[in-house]
Amino acid sequence: MVVELLAAGAATLSAGLVYVMSAARVVKQYERGVVFRLGRLHGNAREPGFTMVVPGVDRMRKVNMQIVTLPVPAQEGITRDNVTVRVDAVVYFKVVDAANAIVQVEDYRFAVSQMAQTSLRSIIGKSDLDDLLSNREKLNQGLELMIDSPAIGWGVQIDRVEIKDVSLPETMKRSMARQAEADRERRARVINADAELQASKKLSEAAKEMSEQPAALQLRLLQTVVAVAAEKNSTLVLPFPVELLRFLERAAKDKEQLPPAP
Repeated sequence: MVVELLAAGAATLSAGLVYVMSAARVVKQYERGVVFRLGRLHGNAREPGFTMVVPGVDRMRKVNMQIVTLPVPAQEGITRDNVTVRVDAVVYFKVVDAANAIVQVEDYRFAVSQMAQTSLRSIIGKSDLDDLLSNREKLNQGLELMIDSPAIGWGVQIDRVEIKDVSLPETMKRSMARQAEADRERRARVINADAELQASKKLSEAAKEMSEQPAALQLRLLQTVVAVAAEKNSTLVLPFPVELLRFLERAAKDKEQLPPAP
């Protein structure tokens, strides 16, 4: 009798261990468990840690709640100003409702990928080339809104969308290079003209100052001669000052007007 009781107890314990082992589930910290009982959603998503399900009746699917980095393949389109470009992007999203991510959509990753591609093509057609090259922040926000609107019903939240690269045709690259070169040349000419205007004003002021003092013109001439003479491989021709001739002429007249010596 005792042996039979021990055997029954051992069998019951073994059955309990088998049941616990088959019913035990472990949900990781970054996951949530969605339980289906006989094909129907049962309760809320299971939190991280140890949990139990009914073997043969319940079926649990684990959903990753981490942020997913999804690259969007390069899409070719025509901008609003009729320029053919290829644009690729990257989407950062995460699941916020594990039950809806499993029930409402067959494959939420594939759905988000297709929605990102179609939205990227749409944003290319609505934008100008200058916006794609210099105003990407605004385009990123518009692209995020276009993807996030349907994704909310799937239990998915779009965290961020970034346009990575814009590929242009070679002819357009050459045209943009010529445009940039012409713009820089125009600015250089404007700067040179402005410098000439400022120099002419300063020279005019200097001429007015020298006209009041004729000796200043001679000093300036001598300074120029000194600067030119610094080069040893140059021939220097020194002009004779007219003022010196006039000085000698006046000195000669004064000498003639003097009375003769006794």
